[in-house]
Amino acid sequence: MTSITLTVGGETARATLADSAAARDFAALLPLELTLSDYHGIEKVADLPRRLDTSGAPRSHRPVTGEITYYAPWGNLAIFRKPFSDSAGLVLLGALEGPAAALLAEGRFPVRIEIAG
Repeated sequence: MTSITLTVGGETARATLADSAAARDFAALLPLELTLSDYHGIEKVADLPRRLDTSGAPRSHRPVTGEITYYAPWGNLAIFRKPFSDSAGLVLLGALEGPAAALLAEGRFPVRIEIAG
């Protein structure tokens, strides 16, 4: 499995990517500089530079706090601040390995995502 880091301001969080086509395709985009925005207080979202390969992905996913996902219908990254209902088109990419207060905070801010060194 691939480890990545997500850096917001001076805080860096670590995450592990799933073993899937979508997660491998996401890793191929790294490093990325994105802007995370709140979406209904449940998730942080950001546009990706291109759509990901979702071949073999389940039809839906029920996210929990700290999961990194891809919402295929819109082509965006979504990091969940709170659990949510099973959602069609949502693909699990990975999960944060521990608390990430800065990453899950409210507001709009830049994040750098890269393969962990």
